[in-house]
Amino acid sequence: MDNQEEKFPLVDEAGNVIGSATRGECHNGSKLLHPVVHLHVFNSKGELYLQRRPDWKDIQPGKWDTAVGGHIDFGETPEEALRREVREELGITDFVPTPIAKYVFESKREKELVYVNRTVYDGEIQPSADELDGGRFWTIQEIREAMGKDLLTPNFESEFKKYLL
Repeated sequence: MDNQEEKFPLVDEAGNVIGSATRGECHNGSKLLHPVVHLHVFNSKGELYLQRRPDWKDIQPGKWDTAVGGHIDFGETPEEALRREVREELGITDFVPTPIAKYVFESKREKELVYVNRTVYDGEIQPSADELDGGRFWTIQEIREAMGKDLLTPNFESEFKKYLL
């Protein structure tokens, strides 16, 4: 289960820290803007790695999602958070991220400032058994066929359409 008392920074749309709140406060429908990092991992064949979210997650359980996605801890930079999350979720430490975009994502329960990155990586991926329910590389065609069928997170589908096609 996610730690509902974990402290997240609250930010304005430019990414400036303006306060803090707990995970529970950020995910309870309050729409407190908090920052997250995403990394889209492609292999050299052009396939895209997706993680499967565990059924115990408080947001979008059981759906396929961006290879790496995680909250920025209070006092952490987006770059530090990206390196930490990639190491924790996929066991990767030797990658070169390319920033793609920064945007505000809003769902019924939360509002996030998303720092989107991509990388090409052909090394070993070891999905965390504690944080993920596995993962695999998908062809672009497989992703297109899964769109709109409630298999992928809405956030991933939105990013895929905007930044990855």
